[in-house]
Amino acid sequence: MKYITFAIPCYNSQDYMERAVESVLKGGKDIEIIIVNDGSKDGTEEIAKRYEREYPDIVRVISQENGGHGEAVNTGLLHAQGKYFKVVDSDDWLDEEALQKVMETLRTFEQNDEEVDMLISNYVYEKVGASHKKVIHYRNCLPQGQIFGWNDLGHFRVDQYILMHSVIYRTELLKLCQLHLPKHTFYVDNIYVYYPLPHVSTIYYLDVNLYRYYIGRDDQSVNEKNMIKRIDQQLFVNKSMIDMYQMRMIPNKKLRNYMIKYLAIMMTVSSIICIRSKKEENLEKKKELWIYLKKKDYKTYFKIRYGILGQTMNLPGKPGRKISSMGYSVMRRIIGFN
Repeated sequence: MKYITFAIPCYNSQDYMERAVESVLKGGKDIEIIIVNDGSKDGTEEIAKRYEREYPDIVRVISQENGGHGEAVNTGLLHAQGKYFKVVDSDDWLDEEALQKVMETLRTFEQNDEEVDMLISNYVYEKVGASHKKVIHYRNCLPQGQIFGWNDLGHFRVDQYILMHSVIYRTELLKLCQLHLPKHTFYVDNIYVYYPLPHVSTIYYLDVNLYRYYIGRDDQSVNEKNMIKRIDQQLFVNKSMIDMYQMRMIPNKKLRNYMIKYLAIMMTVSSIICIRSKKEENLEKKKELWIYLKKKDYKTYFKIRYGILGQTMNLPGKPGRKISSMGYSVMRRIIGFN
């Protein structure tokens, strides 16, 4: 039995994928690694095949036509045989000591005939040139040492919402809720985390710094210049998340509030990228996004629009946009993202 499947989507990743693969291999024979070669035009497939030959009981390589990060995740999930599932991007890596603790936890679940729908751990912004590496943890808002549910959530700070980097889902849950990410679209990791949440009943938090999130390549999707160029994809993902659920249909109040906050952060990111582009057409798209939310779910719109983040993103005129932009710059320096 494989306790966990790690999917590693790769596109022209020859220069850095080995660090990702080597770090995951530290999990030993109880893991499965699926390297998805998403139509690479460099030596990615050759490197992946070498690992498959060297570790035939652990590594599988699946090559496909280029479909983007989301399609690579879809492929990994489709072929996953592990009880749990985690995505590791090819330019990131896992901490060995933390990985061993994750594996010990999964083995203990199995020995005790227990399972969880979602396991959460910490992640670290590995930003090039930064002397201080920002760790995103959840020890102030999630119980430790026990399986818990949504009613046990504490207060999440703005920088603490759950990302793909921090989550491990039960594989069968993702398949049963029919998670399927859009092809040729950036920023779908938000859908990956957000869409399954109402299907989750049991959660476990492990306070270890497992995931190392590399920030520093000019071609990364989270680079601000790239986010501005791809604003339409960001808006598409944001609208897709709005369409997924009417919040009043989420029965658990704490989960509902968390999902509204997650959506508020997405609205904030979309809005600030429109503002920082300094293009009139994108400012119009920002207005359209807020109107879209208002029409789809007025109560959720009202909560987000007149909350702190919503008000900050909708200050009037050029002076208001300048204040919004300055606030974003401060947060970026404090947290260390893009």
